[in-house]
Amino acid sequence: MKCILNDELIDENTLPSDFTALRYLREKRGLTGTKEGCASGDCGACTLLVGALEDGELTYSTLNSCITPMQSLAGKHIVSVEYLSKSGELHPAQQAMVASHGSQCGFCTPGFVLSLAGLYENKQSSEQAIDREAVCDAISGNLCRCTGYRPIIEAGLSMTKEHMIKVQESKQTPYVELMSKNDSIKTQLENIQFDSHNSSNYLQPIDLEQLAHALTSYPEASLIAGGTDLMLENTQRYRDFDTLIDVSRVTELKHLHIGETSLTIGSSVTYSELEDFSKTLYPQVNALLSRIASRQIRNRGTIGGNVANASPIADLPPLLLAFDADIQLLKHDGSTRAVNIADFYQGYKQTQLAADEMIASFELSLDKLAQFHRFYKVSKRMEDDISSVMLAVRFEVDNGTLSDVRFAFGGMAATPIRGLNAEAALTCRAINDEQALNQAIDALRSELTPMSDMRASAKYRLDMACNLIRKAWLELNGTDVVTFSGHAVSDSILSTGLEGSTHA
Repeated sequence: MKCILNDELIDENTLPSDFTALRYLREKRGLTGTKEGCASGDCGACTLLVGALEDGELTYSTLNSCITPMQSLAGKHIVSVEYLSKSGELHPAQQAMVASHGSQCGFCTPGFVLSLAGLYENKQSSEQAIDREAVCDAISGNLCRCTGYRPIIEAGLSMTKEHMIKVQESKQTPYVELMSKNDSIKTQLENIQFDSHNSSNYLQPIDLEQLAHALTSYPEASLIAGGTDLMLENTQRYRDFDTLIDVSRVTELKHLHIGETSLTIGSSVTYSELEDFSKTLYPQVNALLSRIASRQIRNRGTIGGNVANASPIADLPPLLLAFDADIQLLKHDGSTRAVNIADFYQGYKQTQLAADEMIASFELSLDKLAQFHRFYKVSKRMEDDISSVMLAVRFEVDNGTLSDVRFAFGGMAATPIRGLNAEAALTCRAINDEQALNQAIDALRSELTPMSDMRASAKYRLDMACNLIRKAWLELNGTDVVTFSGHAVSDSILSTGLEGSTHA
């Protein structure tokens, strides 16, 4: 595999398939600025900045190097924290952290710096302003055990081009060139000949024909896309993988488009790609995606992986269940079959996927996407946390009457489930019929038997599920309800914990 590490062309063909980018930097290259904290993609100490050419433009995104196979980064520009100041001058993200006193113990600092550097590169190259929402999103996957978030956020907000020019002028040093404008890096990436057969143990097919050949040649290989869950088998359970077939670049699995009657989402579409796609078209979907994991995970994790993993606390299966999505399954011989999401899960960690099948895509009806829908995720943190309760709601309204109702829950049982009796209690009733709502809630209390675990008790889950149904009904009827779905938190809340509070 060939890539560019900082400013050096790398040609490496001797790595095990599951050798992580973190291990490569630290053990093979001596670049120890990148830290290992959790080895599970949760803390962000191992954050790397990775650049890729897209339509001739060089764009950067962050990822967790502790769960990213090094060979998956073939043809990319890998940026470690050491590269940011290689010219002898600090990158604007580093300057801002110094000026804002954003580092305490320092262990997490390289990860924060690279997350902020990625934000700076992408925002400045597009000449967009950096606001609090953008800063908090960029560092959503970086944990500071010293609780030093305030100065780090201030550092991010100070990363304006004008401010950095003034800082550098005062030092009589040249303005730092954006990495995304670095023609040398672009030229090197353009000249790298991508080989789908990186090595004898790591394959990256780019179309279904190459994928079929890889599956035939290596029938015992494991499939990997983002690897945000699969690689935990390696880092947490010490499982060694032999051959890996990476499907993240298969063109047919990356489709994300609107047809005549349905929205098609390829299984290898990442959370971030769907997030960008849905921002204007489907803002409620976008809001839910912003609550899933962290920016680093969303940059690599895929829609197909979230569903195929069959986790009872996955956030996308309830959404797909609410929309009655169809799943296209692809056999290794190229044949396909469709399965409705309602029939896909057979039990805890059990699905209809046969040993020679994989998820190819999802089909969502445009008519149903146009209906009223909401998604509520209850967790202890805004991001990088697992749902205690997840509810996906869809209401179809016909002349003031609810003609179709969907309540799909995650985090409540061994598989995603629907509140069938609650749905029936509201179907064919007026949208503002509060008696019908109360009947639906009573029905839900009778039919659901939530689990208790470390995240929430069964009683809490059931109470929350009932309250979320009421919340959705209120929103359907035009009531403004409080929903914290982003980072636009006022300074008064940050300083006092209460909105608009005063102290004598």
